[in-house]
Amino acid sequence: MRTAYIKRKTNETDIDLKIDLDGKGNSEIDSGCGFLDHMLTLFSKHSRFDLSVKCVGDTEVDYHHTVEDIGICLGTAVKKALGEKRGIKRYGSMLLPMDEALILSALDISGRAYLAYNVKIKSDRVGDFDTELAEEFWQAFVRASEITLHIRRMGGTNAHHIIEGQFKSVARSLRAAVSYDAASEGEIPSTKGVL
Repeated sequence: MRTAYIKRKTNETDIDLKIDLDGKGNSEIDSGCGFLDHMLTLFSKHSRFDLSVKCVGDTEVDYHHTVEDIGICLGTAVKKALGEKRGIKRYGSMLLPMDEALILSALDISGRAYLAYNVKIKSDRVGDFDTELAEEFWQAFVRASEITLHIRRMGGTNAHHIIEGQFKSVARSLRAAVSYDAASEGEIPSTKGVL
């Protein structure tokens, strides 16, 4: 089973996170940030990963530590659940429309952490959520997961739609990349023999 449990406690956050890459998209999310709860719930649904997140963070400061540390835990969990990455497709991409927004994501489960984030958002906030935290989340996620991830805003003006489009698009890209490739069952998808 491709599952992982991550417990991470710092002076800023206390996080319990569970993931099942072969789930049904069920989620139980309590991050302390309503907007992030919404994003992680739809991430779980569109990836079909079962995801449980409980975070107690220093939200009286702001949501920065909570968002970044959950990104770290999610990335760590994906990496751990994938193990040697045998038989996976490795690559995934999705051009996803979200009303007027159009978001492209493409990723490689490469063992090399890299984020190319080309997303302009005019608004500084969605509710009480700083829109710049979306990039912080993905940066933390790719560092911990060692995934190469490109995210581009191809169109869109509404900040909520642009960020939601990112989470849905990356979820769909990951869903494709972690799926099994029947033609290369049990093989590590790299000429190096390791990812």
